[in-house]
Amino acid sequence: MEFSIIFMISFSVLILCSSLAYGQVAMSTSPTPSPSPAPAPAPTPAYTNLKDLLSVAGPYHKFLDYLESTKLIDTFQIQANNTVEGITIFVPKDNAFKALKKPSLSNLTDDQLKSVLLFHALPRYYALADFNDLSEKGPISTLAGGQYTLQFNDDSGTVRLDSGWSKTKVTSAVHTSKPVAVYQVDKVLLPEAIFGTDIPPTPAPAPALGISPSADTPSAAKSEETGSSSKPSSSGSSSPRIMMNSGIWTQLVLAFLGGWLVLFF
Repeated sequence: MEFSIIFMISFSVLILCSSLAYGQVAMSTSPTPSPSPAPAPAPTPAYTNLKDLLSVAGPYHKFLDYLESTKLIDTFQIQANNTVEGITIFVPKDNAFKALKKPSLSNLTDDQLKSVLLFHALPRYYALADFNDLSEKGPISTLAGGQYTLQFNDDSGTVRLDSGWSKTKVTSAVHTSKPVAVYQVDKVLLPEAIFGTDIPPTPAPAPALGISPSADTPSAAKSEETGSSSKPSSSGSSSPRIMMNSGIWTQLVLAFLGGWLVLFF
């Protein structure tokens, strides 16, 4: 009896120890969860050198010269590479500046010239497909800010721009890699805020040469008065002469008749 009790107790202790040992082994062999990988960083857009782009892409030397002389090339460069929004530039060809005679950019102040150049850029990247939506949003602010806005119209795929004073269109896409878009336009954009009140007047036609003055001009009237006043004076001077000659002939006839009477009577 005592042996059975000792056996049962020993067996129970053995089973308990085996369970504890198995649990420790199972816990030690269970795989630990690996940490989830960190998301990959977004790729950094490539740096766009606007000076190199405008120098190589086309005949945009005049526009680039204006940007460099006014130091606005740095403003465009910062907007292109140091902002999330990016930039959209409308660049005229060199012959567009040659065709611009009146009004001339040479008559502008430094601040006005800077506003005209900033007027050629939007402070955000726009692809060609975005201009269809811009045409429905009304005037769009440019990099010049304030009242310097552009009106867009997508005419069956042709993007047209209206500055309020001049109208032009996009003729080609020079560079469309986000965040920089450069489009060629066929005319220089002239903001209404600067040129709207300075439209050159139409010159008056020059008077034709070799044409005598009309009758209602002062000189003609004066000549008529002079001619009319001279005519009565000549007629008046001839009347006394006629009267004097007729009186002499009358006296001679009377004297002749008187002589005949004396001889016969």
